[in-house]
Amino acid sequence: MGGLLLWIAVAICRSPYGPVQSLIAFVNLLLTRVLWRVEVIGRLPARGEVGGVIICNHRSSVDPFFIQLGASGIVHWFVAKEYFRVPVVGSFLRASESIPTNRAGIDTASTKSAIRYARKGHWIGMLPEGRINKTRQLLLPMRPGAALIALKARVPVVPCYLEGVPYDGTFWGCLFMPARVRLVIGEPIDLSAYYGQEKSHEVLGNLTKQFFKQIASLAGHPDFQPQLAGRRWLSDDAQGA
Repeated sequence: MGGLLLWIAVAICRSPYGPVQSLIAFVNLLLTRVLWRVEVIGRLPARGEVGGVIICNHRSSVDPFFIQLGASGIVHWFVAKEYFRVPVVGSFLRASESIPTNRAGIDTASTKSAIRYARKGHWIGMLPEGRINKTRQLLLPMRPGAALIALKARVPVVPCYLEGVPYDGTFWGCLFMPARVRLVIGEPIDLSAYYGQEKSHEVLGNLTKQFFKQIASLAGHPDFQPQLAGRRWLSDDAQGA
């Protein structure tokens, strides 16, 4: 036991994170590698002067745990504001530097926060389906927030695909469910040809469909035809973010 505690202490000291974040990272490593036996294919580019936006399909409340394994620094996830008020969960979200956001539409304040992070070289994590996919469909209709943020911050988008993720309808239940998870990390998508066009609904919509086609290809379904989540998916406030 003493040796294990010493190993944990050394690992925390060598970690690029703070003490609390290092502890969270260690618990995350145990859950994903031991309980959920994740296989990671690919890796995110190292954090540098330019960050990026990570997008992934959404099958469980613990999806971000797996994405973090492929990153060399903290991934800042959008999380509904009400979860920040939940005891323990709120403390975890603040320690992991998640971004509070409104469920309805695009939150201008959270969008601006994500853009600032990305411009400083950080990774922004997004789940464009907007809710957990409990259906047999490969992907639910998606929202274009990732395209908007990536274009405004002038950073690439990295598609990822998760399968086999544990989910029993609750957050806590996932923490006790063994699983065999597979994470596939795709190549960064360069958006430089579209810089300055973030006010175009057509550009945002087309890019969003392109992103989801890439996710579908990682899942082995290159012919998948994605759909946007309704017509009024972009607010006027978001245009000025």
